[in-house]
Amino acid sequence: MTVKENVLERYSAGARAREESLCCPVDYDRDLLKMLPAEIIERDYGCGDPSRYVQPGDRVLDLGSGGGKICYMAAQLVGSDGHVIGVDMNDDMLDLARRHQATMAERLGGERVDFRKGYIQDLALDLAAAEAWLAENPVNDIAGMRAYQSWCDAQRRERPLVGDASVDLVISNCVLNLVEEADRHQLLAEVFRVLRPGGRVAISDIVANRSVPAELRRDPELWTGCISGAFHESAFLQAFADAGFVGLAYDKWQEEPWQVVEGIEFRSVTLTGCKPASVAAHPAGGEVIYRGPFHSVNDDDGNVFRRGERVEVGGATLAALRSGPWAGDFVFIGAESASRGCCPAPTPGAGVERTDRVPAGGCC
Repeated sequence: MTVKENVLERYSAGARAREESLCCPVDYDRDLLKMLPAEIIERDYGCGDPSRYVQPGDRVLDLGSGGGKICYMAAQLVGSDGHVIGVDMNDDMLDLARRHQATMAERLGGERVDFRKGYIQDLALDLAAAEAWLAENPVNDIAGMRAYQSWCDAQRRERPLVGDASVDLVISNCVLNLVEEADRHQLLAEVFRVLRPGGRVAISDIVANRSVPAELRRDPELWTGCISGAFHESAFLQAFADAGFVGLAYDKWQEEPWQVVEGIEFRSVTLTGCKPASVAAHPAGGEVIYRGPFHSVNDDDGNVFRRGERVEVGGATLAALRSGPWAGDFVFIGAESASRGCCPAPTPGAGVERTDRVPAGGCC
């Protein structure tokens, strides 16, 4: 069986009955859970709570939305002006989420959530539409395969499952580690594509303190159990940096490992960051001063900012600084700081550990 088939099989079983081995203890906001059906709460599998980073009015995308728990929590936070999209490849999980959709819409005071069938590493392809096309056009030979591939290409261009620059926040709860390693570059490229400039990511997942050896990666039980596919703790951040994200940080880090397998520690983290803001508003760049408290800091592009010194930066760097989580750490010469950018601050009072990262007067 392939990785996809193993994941589908195990999580289909998890949609029908709770599987304790897939659970990592998480302290969810109990006020947000009150509205949710017990069935959804019982059959949810995650390692963090990315809903804490949702802001009013956000258009949110939940990767691997499963039974819809995080989606329905986020729907309460986005308010009537926001919207939540859940993407999952598993029919059983989608059925679990959708059969409570009408009830949740009534409780929320409107339809704020929709669930779409797709692969999170290919957010342009609508799998439900693909299945309908295949039902009418069975593939029996090479010509049929070419016709299907041509249809998929057109579908991605003309009717993408999730459009370019269409969401404010991408969240995920213990799902990226389930994706095959060969597909992870495409996965992060797709996340980057669908985010608007200045959009944010809040990804809860499992990381390992050492690279997972090949023999463990080949174990389907450990892979589907969120162990074998875990990113190395530094490689997880680097993968997002390589994809173009900025302002990356571990906003949550589980001190005690969730599991230890063959001496390797596996723990829950929540990674935050954002897609750089548009350069159009700052084509000529400008001057900035790093406030401190450190003697100097470097950004991911190699720029060095020494405390109290003016530094001239280009438009791309200025846009990133003004919209990122560090906006409060800089003085922008001749311009006001952005009032709302990609500050990955959690919802106030949510109990996330790294509230010290939010500057006074923050950027959200």
